[in-house]
Amino acid sequence: MDLGIEVILSLFSKKGLEGIFSHAENAQTIGSENAGRIYALRGRYIRTIEGVIRFLQDKTPTFARQVCTENFLPRASRFEQLDDLDEAFGHMGLQDRAKHLATLYLEDLSDFIIECIDPHFGFSRYAERLGKSANSFDELYGNLQQGPTFIDQLTLTILDQRIRQIQPKMVCFSVPFPGNLYSALRCGAYIKAHFKEIKIAMGGGFPNTELRSLTDARVFEFVDYICLDDGEKPIELLADHVLNQTASEVSPGRLKRTFMLDQGKVIYNNLSEENDYRQSELGTPDYSDLLLDQYISVIEIANPMHSL
Repeated sequence: MDLGIEVILSLFSKKGLEGIFSHAENAQTIGSENAGRIYALRGRYIRTIEGVIRFLQDKTPTFARQVCTENFLPRASRFEQLDDLDEAFGHMGLQDRAKHLATLYLEDLSDFIIECIDPHFGFSRYAERLGKSANSFDELYGNLQQGPTFIDQLTLTILDQRIRQIQPKMVCFSVPFPGNLYSALRCGAYIKAHFKEIKIAMGGGFPNTELRSLTDARVFEFVDYICLDDGEKPIELLADHVLNQTASEVSPGRLKRTFMLDQGKVIYNNLSEENDYRQSELGTPDYSDLLLDQYISVIEIANPMHSL
């Protein structure tokens, strides 16, 4: 599953926005003039959000004309920097113009969430600054010791439902970027607290580049294994190891490019002599469980070169 898109779609829905505005009101965190404006326009945001998301999912292309109508979308500070749309998109580029306006509308809501709900929020880079300070785990660890934020609770609710539905023995998190690390560890902590029998592995671009010399045992309060580089053979060996529960409790097993804890110390387990799979042996990934028809397509910058 792609937890990222599922959280975004849950957040940017009628029910999600009602929760955001109610939470901000109860927490009395609406401080700036811009946040006050967005809150004052909350009724218009709630009425328009689901139509805008469907349009950005390319499900209702004819909605573009309505989005481009002067007073249809509520507008806050992001629209103050609005470029000359005729110059950027011409008189006929209605779809791209509407996508750009809809993107600014979502970024206004994002600004509100960052100011009033969760300072770490970002569409694709949640808590990225915490992940980037990877030379020390202290700040990230400190944040993870605090209670879950509004966004965390939303994320964990979706994760909990899926785990109860699938009932897996192992959960693997792909962490390609620093902005994915916080949520992966937050989810790992939740699984360890509520589903103690499930083993947790982590891999992806971020561990491959930033965790190659891992020594901090605290990371394993959130995950059980961290795999490096090509994942097919390491995960295959890890799955065999995890399914054989009695052996996994007695010995570290013969794994491949995998960090784990052994008697409280971080070890790099590369004991397996099995070869990696060749590219020609891998076949085609199966993406059928992903919500491929629900991703949103945005245009953050009006310059048409960026859309190329």
